[in-house]
Amino acid sequence: MEVGLEEIRQQIEVAGRSALPASVLAKACDYTLGLWPRLICFLEHPELELSNNWAENSMRPIALGRKNWLHVGSAQAGPKIAAILSIIESCRRLKIPVRDYLRDVLPGLADAAIQRVAELTPAAWAARHR
Repeated sequence: MEVGLEEIRQQIEVAGRSALPASVLAKACDYTLGLWPRLICFLEHPELELSNNWAENSMRPIALGRKNWLHVGSAQAGPKIAAILSIIESCRRLKIPVRDYLRDVLPGLADAAIQRVAELTPAAWAARHR
């Protein structure tokens, strides 16, 4: 007997309504229903990662060195460094030469429309260059 996602969601909603509000079951149901859109997105797009452990582990050396870099830049430096390192780590994971990617993407970046951001990701770049 195959059970669909909508049936599962309905069963979770029924369980949540029948449980005491402060109970573990009610909290679990609320938690699950709160994350339901993300679950559906994950199931509709199998290329998405369910866990971000790989990304966190690749950034760990950066976090460990953070105190050494406090004197560099300004308060805005942190988000900028995080964005740059995310791109570099994405390139490494996709086995893309970082210099090739940056050489192709950076020159037109300032004039690119925000709607084109998805086309400029390392994954999209890799798909066009394979």
